[in-house]
Amino acid sequence: MALQPMVDSHESEDTDTDLFDLGTKTQPNGPPGLTGPISNSNDPPALFHKVKNQKSILALVVSDSKIYAGTQGGEILTWSLETYERLSSIAAHRGSVLSLSVSQDKKYLFSSAGDAIVNIWCTKTLRRLYSIYSTYDVGDVFCVVCSSRLHTVYLGAQNTSIQWYNLSEKDSRSSPNLKLHPSQRNHRFFDSTGPGGVRSPRPVEAGEPRAQGGQELEIDKQHIVQYAHYGYVYCMLLARISFDGEPEAESLISGGGDGTIKLWALNRQANGAIEERATLDNGDDSILAMALDGTFLYTGRLGGHINVWDLDTRQLIRSVKVHSADILTISVGHGLIFSGGANGYAKEFNKRYECIRRWKAHDELILASAVSTQDNKAIYVTGGNDDCVAIWDIGDGIARDINTAKTSNEQLLESLSGLISFRTVSSRPEYTEDCRRGASYLKNVFTRFGARAEMLTTDQNRNPIVFARFKGRAATNKVGGKILFYGHYDVIAADNDKHGWNSDPFTMHGIDGYLYGRGVSDNKGPVIAALFAVADLIADQKLESDIVFLIEGEEECGSRGFETAIKRNKHLIGDIDWILLANSYWINDDFPCLTYGLRGVIQATVRVDSDRPDLHSGVDGSHLMDEALRDLVTLLGDLIGRNGHVKIPNFYSPILPITEAEEKRYGAISNILLRSNPDLGNAETLTASLKARWREPSLTIHRFKTSGPTNSTIIPSVASASLSMRLVPGQDTSQIQQSLRNYLEHRFTVLQSSNRLSLEIHQNAEPWLGDPENQIFLTLEEAILEVWGPIKSHRRKSTHATSLPVTKLNRRSVDLKPPPTTSSTLTSGTGHPAISASDIDEHNETNHMAYFSNQTSQKPLYIREGGSIAAIRFLEKEFDAPAANLPCGQASDSAHLDNERMRLLNLYKSREIFKKVFRDLPLKQN
Repeated sequence: MALQPMVDSHESEDTDTDLFDLGTKTQPNGPPGLTGPISNSNDPPALFHKVKNQKSILALVVSDSKIYAGTQGGEILTWSLETYERLSSIAAHRGSVLSLSVSQDKKYLFSSAGDAIVNIWCTKTLRRLYSIYSTYDVGDVFCVVCSSRLHTVYLGAQNTSIQWYNLSEKDSRSSPNLKLHPSQRNHRFFDSTGPGGVRSPRPVEAGEPRAQGGQELEIDKQHIVQYAHYGYVYCMLLARISFDGEPEAESLISGGGDGTIKLWALNRQANGAIEERATLDNGDDSILAMALDGTFLYTGRLGGHINVWDLDTRQLIRSVKVHSADILTISVGHGLIFSGGANGYAKEFNKRYECIRRWKAHDELILASAVSTQDNKAIYVTGGNDDCVAIWDIGDGIARDINTAKTSNEQLLESLSGLISFRTVSSRPEYTEDCRRGASYLKNVFTRFGARAEMLTTDQNRNPIVFARFKGRAATNKVGGKILFYGHYDVIAADNDKHGWNSDPFTMHGIDGYLYGRGVSDNKGPVIAALFAVADLIADQKLESDIVFLIEGEEECGSRGFETAIKRNKHLIGDIDWILLANSYWINDDFPCLTYGLRGVIQATVRVDSDRPDLHSGVDGSHLMDEALRDLVTLLGDLIGRNGHVKIPNFYSPILPITEAEEKRYGAISNILLRSNPDLGNAETLTASLKARWREPSLTIHRFKTSGPTNSTIIPSVASASLSMRLVPGQDTSQIQQSLRNYLEHRFTVLQSSNRLSLEIHQNAEPWLGDPENQIFLTLEEAILEVWGPIKSHRRKSTHATSLPVTKLNRRSVDLKPPPTTSSTLTSGTGHPAISASDIDEHNETNHMAYFSNQTSQKPLYIREGGSIAAIRFLEKEFDAPAANLPCGQASDSAHLDNERMRLLNLYKSREIFKKVFRDLPLKQN
């Protein structure tokens, strides 16, 4: 039976507030999810076992079967993970054991201590194999790590130095002078001469631990970096890091008493010598502990903060107030983060830094910790100065990985599922880490398939851009055009408080041939499909030219920071001949499409302010009062007329006239849509509706906001309205912005109001119009025809409206104009898969022959869309290259809505289309 852990019932003992910030303190009344624990702090993990010792536990490491602990008395203790019986106790050092680590192959145990010695032990026998020391007075050795690749041991010392010993040299170097061994040196204070120049003999304490055996190894004076920090070197880690675009390589990370973290390159040719490559400044507080999770570095500091660093971008992405006391140990594992404080409290966080639980783990200080697995159970092991080691069960709710044989499509689904699991919601600050983790995960997938991948930083610490380049076989010969694939890994929020989702939105589920999960269609599924398409070509040795990927993390927020980052890294991206994206949907659920046009957008807030406070309409209301809300409503009434007509002068003048070719496309689209769904009305009305949504501008008022209470008698002092303007090719975004400002200011002047008007522009994107006759669209068309084959609609019988009694009210409703066609009505009745030509009746076939390239093969539908993508027109202008948009999903995918989905067939077919385009397009001339 599990022991009952100590639970604190006195908040005064630990006043942690779990504040989350990005370099500055977050107020306790901040956004939901940013403050406070999300579960009962009196619900600690079950305590598996507790083992007692006679001295404080200062260091811990856990192997597959054992717990190793270093004590204040210089001992190394081992316990069985299965039975918790003590297996051994050895006198390891003459000073406190301050650090323990195990080699990657689990054969060697490394210990360092206050006696200035590093010992290397056999994990099976605990026999000392080597003892490493420095000829300098280094003081305490706080940390030790070993690079198995370089066979080099690194130590961090109290005298601020980092020193190393290459074990490959142990037999070739001359025997050390043991007179310089720390145990034989004179202590500067205790062994100083007394009166008359006489030294008292140094007594040997009874029972003083003295490790025996093994080879003595002396550190070469050339293998020392003095003043590696301007403070004690408290902790070190090894990690794979890329410096200045170089390939990732094993590197050293050190944290010191000067509050800095330093990144060191390791030089194999120079016996593992270290070279400082970067410094991460954490402020003045000492770095007492570090833990690494992928490319995220967690550092524990004096004062109770954990700093989180993205090693890819060298950016401090979060500073978390975790404890009211100093953080002495950090551990990560199983998707969780654990911290131990100098007040005896342990805390468990998820990767959004929501405190899952907090409990009193030890009577006093928690000095060491480790995360591991025992009999398929996740455990957290802690040691403290209460002389105890505690083993906690943290396995509740942690998913287990199942290793199964994987096919190519299974690898694709596994990669997509992994990407969807990251809550990459760019609009929510609480998901900053998930966005970074998602980007890092995606970068690693690119790297796994042979791309050179890295993170491109953005201004104002926005989410990074994942840049990846796959080298084509012909790249060195400069043969073939280069394709840039643009996408995004960020998603719209998927709150499930009202249980609108049928399953967890960030866990991909397969149901009835569809994949469900936030981002599966917009835009993670298409990005992964394109990535695997390139991987297919590489495996087939058919990738003839470079394919460049730019996958951003701010698209859902208007591509914040994207343009500046691309301009800054244009030399890295290089010349581009074609731009491809897959960030839209079919017009219905049946017909593959190609998108050649998007509207632009201006999002703004119009605000009217009064100098007066909020007033009561019964007390102060009169026609003499210039009311802010009344002024705002009048302005908006002047802005939009009947049938949504925008009254800004010359607003419609620049719109490009429709061409004959485009007119035919609209006609063909309407005929095919009506054939699959006769309830859409007649062709003329449907065509007019499509034109209004795709190639005509519009202005929408989204919401009003007023100051003061929400009751109906208040005269608000402030009133604002959010609006957006959708623009079309020919209209200039900057000119329309200025025209909107000028018009509102003019109309406000006419009101002669004492209030103040302001206009704030939040986001803008230029409209885009591609050329359906250029080579990229023709190549996409060929690929769609080859992959999908001849796709035709399934004709559905028309439903007849029920007859209603002819009343005055009903007659009036008939006289009103019919409602416009929307995306939801276009998908009505088409919840079936696309079917081949042989499944369709031949009725009215002649109406569509002009849109067929031959009797058996149909072109994809060439469509425009009313939405906006900020990056597409910018990329075209920046690289002087044409763009095309391949919709991968269906109209019913519910992007941005609950239960977002993507048909599995569409995902696989999109991969095939990308493969053919990436193979064929570079060899064609623009």
